[in-house]
Amino acid sequence: MCGIVGYIGPADSVPILVDGLTRLEYRGYDSAGVAVLQDSRLEIRRHTGRLSNLEASMQQAPLTGSVGIGHTRWATHGAPSEKNAHPHTDSTGRIAVVHNGIIENYQALRNELAARGHRFLSETDTEVIPHLIEDELAAGAASMLEAIRRALARTRGAYALGIVSLDEPETLYAARLGSPLIAGVGDGELYIASDVPAILNRTRQVVYLGDGQIATLRREGLELVDMAGKPVAAEVQTVELEAEAAERAGFETFMLKEIHEQPRVLRTLLNLHLGNGQQDTPEILGFDADYWRSLRRIMAISCGTAYHAAMYGRLLLEGLTGLAVETDLGSEFRYSNRKIDPATLVLAVSQSGETADTLASVRMAHERGCRLLSICNVAGSSLVRESDHVLYTHAGPEIGVASTKAYTAQLMALALLALAVGRVRGDIAPELADEMISDLRAVPDAIHYVLNRAEIIREIAEKHHDGPSSLYLGRRYNFPTALEGALKNKEISYQHAEAYAAGEMKHGPIALINEYLPVICICTRTRDEVYEKTISNVREVEARGGRIIAIATDGDTEVADIAEDTIYVPQTRDEFSPMVNVVALQLLAYYAAQARGTDIDKPRNLAKSVTVE
Repeated sequence: MCGIVGYIGPADSVPILVDGLTRLEYRGYDSAGVAVLQDSRLEIRRHTGRLSNLEASMQQAPLTGSVGIGHTRWATHGAPSEKNAHPHTDSTGRIAVVHNGIIENYQALRNELAARGHRFLSETDTEVIPHLIEDELAAGAASMLEAIRRALARTRGAYALGIVSLDEPETLYAARLGSPLIAGVGDGELYIASDVPAILNRTRQVVYLGDGQIATLRREGLELVDMAGKPVAAEVQTVELEAEAAERAGFETFMLKEIHEQPRVLRTLLNLHLGNGQQDTPEILGFDADYWRSLRRIMAISCGTAYHAAMYGRLLLEGLTGLAVETDLGSEFRYSNRKIDPATLVLAVSQSGETADTLASVRMAHERGCRLLSICNVAGSSLVRESDHVLYTHAGPEIGVASTKAYTAQLMALALLALAVGRVRGDIAPELADEMISDLRAVPDAIHYVLNRAEIIREIAEKHHDGPSSLYLGRRYNFPTALEGALKNKEISYQHAEAYAAGEMKHGPIALINEYLPVICICTRTRDEVYEKTISNVREVEARGGRIIAIATDGDTEVADIAEDTIYVPQTRDEFSPMVNVVALQLLAYYAAQARGTDIDKPRNLAKSVTVE
């Protein structure tokens, strides 16, 4: 959530800040602002709505300066408004701060500062930070850096901060605790950003700030200290991503581009781990064979779309390895008193590696002695740094807020993991493993098949998009697929959608069915009784007049005879069919959203990376 960009160097900072914030629009926001040091003045511009509103206001009142910070805000404390937009200043107007995260004890700090004469102009938690710095300077802090350290020591919560001050006009400060922040190193210029794409077109040399670290950026270089003021070595890393990866490349939206990138992303994972004829690479397992053979229990923790991936992973791991696997939401795990001990492997699934609820839960599990295996897309993220081992999804930057390629990459990573663990434990016969690997390799081509039927899916979406609600049904491996399809529809089309295990429909949701309700039924052919059971559930919908949209295997005339509309997908092994079926549901949601006229890449109220609880 939110976006931060900062710059110090010889160039005008304003266009650099605006360009960086534009590249972070995918994170979701409701207002934007910049603060620039200009001719011994601290100039601030803020505006609600899109960045274009801020740009228009700056055209009317231009500003320029070689040091500045910018921010796009996703409201937490206080409604979207100009007064609540960042940057925020202290009482004197000499210190400006942009902030991602939440200061949990802000109200107590605000009361304390107000009692000493500080006047607050916003409803935000962020505003206490510049006032705390001002307070520490007045109390005798020897430098701006010391004042920042002392101020942050009084806070409780999470933050990524960019700070500028008129008292040090050639310096940019940054600080991080629990919310992602990087520093970019260029030729005589430096940057800060909350995510790599903001500065990827300007530098690939970055420093990932660690928790409790404060960076001082001047043109001559960058210095890091911890909260005690002790110097910390700044490790400069080279980002491997291409700047073009964060461009639309001719597609009308990032989301549509990312839907079409899925075959390539999955081939990358397959080639990385199963290329050149090898069975798998050590990166899949992470831990040695003895560990996997002795392991008895896995606890998978995740949120949102990643939780649906974890549900799929549980089914696959239990089916192929004999391990007991449980799933829990990161937002619930911390408070559920789940019984875990060092014999439990924690499997964390996260696209960004910065999801606050997931991070808090895995930290608690680590405190209890559990080992941590993560499935993640972002190198250098908090989750990656705190994991014992990471299985990267290699999906590349995902700009659309609603996850597509990152989700299918998580499914593929979980399939590779389950196969590797099953083999090393001896739970899968070699002949079956070879057969499954062959079937897994066919998945990217099957997705291409679905993408080639996009126009058929568009026609179906346009036919059904205007209803107030929709129902998604699936069984076994495709129950998580139904959940993910409903979530995509909610996220980008704003149509209410619910998903159920198809067998649960008669236990309540069947009351919803009428002649107006679209019911999306995932009923691809399987090798067991699940297909027949699903067809029975679909007939129950038919008998009550529901408008059935079926996801069916090519050539299945039985389903087509029942459904009002049918989206055909290729025959795919049961265990791997969710990777194919979900693409049809992504396109169905996409074209429904397009027909409803929503902002697909930047859906209302949503943020790409949820870094607050």
